[in-house]
Amino acid sequence: MANDDELHDSQGGETGKGRGERHRRAVEAREAQRKAKAAAKLRENLMRRKTQARARRAGEEDSTQGLPAVKTDESL
Repeated sequence: MANDDELHDSQGGETGKGRGERHRRAVEAREAQRKAKAAAKLRENLMRRKTQARARRAGEEDSTQGLPAVKTDESL
């Protein structure tokens, strides 16, 4: 009777060492995706802040996206 390692090798599967390597690569890939997403958010935020600073220097009103920070309607 063959042991587990021989069964995995004969069936084309990987041994325990291979699974650990795949897991490490998957973790590294997720980490790289997380860093790329964070870098994109930082670039977006920087561009928005630069635009706001330019608008203030030019005396123009800031164009906001999304919900306003302060309620302008006093009826609520």
